[in-house]
Formats: sequence, structure tokens, C-alpha cells
Amino acid sequence: MNLKTLIVVLGTISSLSAAAAGSAQAADTLRVRGTVASFEPSLLTVKTRQGDTSAIKLNAGWTISGVANASVKDIKQGDFLGIASVSKADGGSGALEVVVFPAAMKGTGEGDRPWDLQPNSRMTNGTVADVTDIDGRAVTLTYDNGQTKKISIPDTTPVVTFAPATPTDLKPGATVVVTAEREADGTLSSGRVVVGNNGVAPPM
Repeated sequence: MNLKTLIVVLGTISSLSAAAAGSAQAADTLRVRGTVASFEPSLLTVKTRQGDTSAIKLNAGWTISGVANASVKDIKQGDFLGIASVSKADGGSGALEVVVFPAAMKGTGEGDRPWDLQPNSRMTNGTVADVTDIDGRAVTLTYDNGQTKKISIPDTTPVVTFAPATPTDLKPGATVVVTAEREADGTLSSGRVVVGNNGVAPPM
């Protein structure tokens, strides 16, 4: 997979939440997190974190991406990030995970929206306007024509970027995050999969 193809694939993956938010079927969009139970060319079965299994039909032309570790120390002004966060008891927001987007994907899924990584969590995709290092690192993201949000990033927060992957990475036990659509008959389908490879599990 060349760089141009990877960028197209990752753009599709990362814009999924924004597209779902504007869709009449947004309520039928869900993220399936877990490990691969089995994989066939058009069917992925996932053992979820709740212990049950979900069979997901893979649409024609489905895409796959992996993840690789990134460093919070390398985050700088102008970078485009996706951060899942929750409100802190003492005010502000604390990061649960951080995705550093490649420069060519800047603007993908920009905005702030509810997320389901933890109860009451939110996903914010925006450009880094400011970075501070007081009591750990914190970033201020700008999005949607000037809105801002400051998020602290504890040292233990997973920080990743996207990386190439192939269907051969979908081995039993591999960690995956799949955004799926629930059809009227209850079946699940998806056109994109994020898989843990390079020894890194997708934290989103």
C-alpha cells in the first residue's frame, strides 16, 4: 500500500464519526471493540470487551489501517489531533487517548462530539493552537471556526498515529476497533477496520 492510498484509507476511517453524526441513521452506527475471533474475506467475527461475539459483514472495497506509537513530547503547534477525553473533577478535560493525524489528513472529522470509549467521554478533532508543560502536557485545540478546548494529557495516555495494515493482520486475538452500521434486520456491516499491529493496540 503506497502513501497516497494509505492517506485515502485513513481519511475514510477517521471521518466516520463526523459522517455518522450528520446521518439519519446515526443512532444505528456503533463501534465494536475487541479481539478477532475469526476472519473470512467478507466476514469478521469479533469477541467484544463485554465477552460476547459480533459478526460483521465487510462491505465491498472495505479498508484496513493499523496504528503505531507516537510521542506526546512531539506534539506541537499546528498538528491535527483526535483526542477522546472526559471532564475532570477539578475542571477541564483529561485525555483518554490521542491520535496524531498525518499532515495530509488535517481537518478530518473536525469538531467535538459525544464518544463511547467511556461514559460521558467526548471526541475532539482539532488543530493544536497551544502546548503547555505545566504539571504534565496540555494542548488547546481549535475547531469549527474558532471554538477551543483545552485538554490535559497525562503521561500514561496512549498516543498513536495511523500505520499501514493488511487483512493478514486480522489474526485470531488481534485487537480491533470496527465502526459498523446496524441494518434493519439487526446484522452488522462495515467498510473499515482498525487493527492492532506493530505491537500496538488501537486505543480509540
